[in-house]
Amino acid sequence: MQNTSHAVMGQRHEPKDSRDDFPTPPWATRGLIEHAIGPHEEFRNQSCLEPACGVGHMSKVLEEYFGCVISSDKYDCEYGQVHDFLDEDWPQQTVDWVITNPPFRLAEDFVVKSLRIARRGVAILARTVFIESIGRYERIFRETPPSRFAQFTERVPMVRGRLDRKASTATGYSWIIWEKSHVGYPMLAWIPPCRKSLEKESDYDLPVGPVHRRVMIFTNQLDLIEA
Repeated sequence: MQNTSHAVMGQRHEPKDSRDDFPTPPWATRGLIEHAIGPHEEFRNQSCLEPACGVGHMSKVLEEYFGCVISSDKYDCEYGQVHDFLDEDWPQQTVDWVITNPPFRLAEDFVVKSLRIARRGVAILARTVFIESIGRYERIFRETPPSRFAQFTERVPMVRGRLDRKASTATGYSWIIWEKSHVGYPMLAWIPPCRKSLEKESDYDLPVGPVHRRVMIFTNQLDLIEA
């Protein structure tokens, strides 16, 4: 018989050719900045790359904090630039931060590449179970342990292809953060209940037509220019 417990039914299984498009609620990105890393005033003079931007739900929040946000995605979502992050030849220490909600099955590859690109830090939103497994320990955590695990005390509901204010989930999520300046063992932190204070009505506004926003792109020489 099928196990229909909430814990099992809350799991996500995506085919290998799936876009794995589960947009991050904007309040969850604000939770990272406001409660897990900072002080966020410093970010006004820093750059950030979001390499799995989709239609820009996370990028728009990052623009509230960072002086420069570079947005890209493997698929043309009418936001940011169309680049396959894992196939692009990015030079080391290109940006200050890489912050993203990567496709779960590619998250390890995103982490490894992001750690080469970022000058200051990397943060990925992932299911809490991502920190499990011998394989990930040997491939990532043993040699490049995070500086902190920031666990959401509230559930972060994500739905395929859209934001849904009324959605629910049985899956726990956390921000896994690598700060290049950190020395010592990883720290465990909790992101306190913050949805009510960080959620905005405008977060759920539907875009009308193609999204036209300031986008930072790389030229063939990998110089930052404004488009």
